[in-house]
Amino acid sequence: MLESKLLFLLMVANGAPVIAWDIFKERFHWPVDFHLHLSDNRPLFGPAKTWRGIAASLSVTPLCAWILGMEWETGLIVASAAMAGDLFSSFCKRRLAIASSGKAIGLDQIPESLFPLLSVKSRLGLDWCSVLLITALFLILELSLSPLLYRLGIRKRPY
Repeated sequence: MLESKLLFLLMVANGAPVIAWDIFKERFHWPVDFHLHLSDNRPLFGPAKTWRGIAASLSVTPLCAWILGMEWETGLIVASAAMAGDLFSSFCKRRLAIASSGKAIGLDQIPESLFPLLSVKSRLGLDWCSVLLITALFLILELSLSPLLYRLGIRKRPY
């Protein structure tokens, strides 16, 4: 039961920015990196990583955690670490010359699920098997749902 709640929170934390983009389009589209380019002449994160998306994740995930009967702080930790994982992925992808919103299977899903799970592992008494299982399930679920979200016009690019 805890594992399914965490998987749901991961989907919420990582899906909230996508839904926020669908709702607001270009409104409140303020890049986290303020268009900063590093010495490799590539963006720090890229234009798809916005304060709007982070705010969406940080506000919706704690509420969902509370609704699920978990502490709202757990939801905030999950959202914060998911966003850190997403920024880490984007940073790595820019260094690898992968365009913003470009595909990198595994790199796109693992940090944004593994970072949050490691952040709440002790707090929730998770074992390593559960952490790895939830990470794998998140990867599979994310890859499975992405084409549907693209067809519905919610996601910009399919996987």
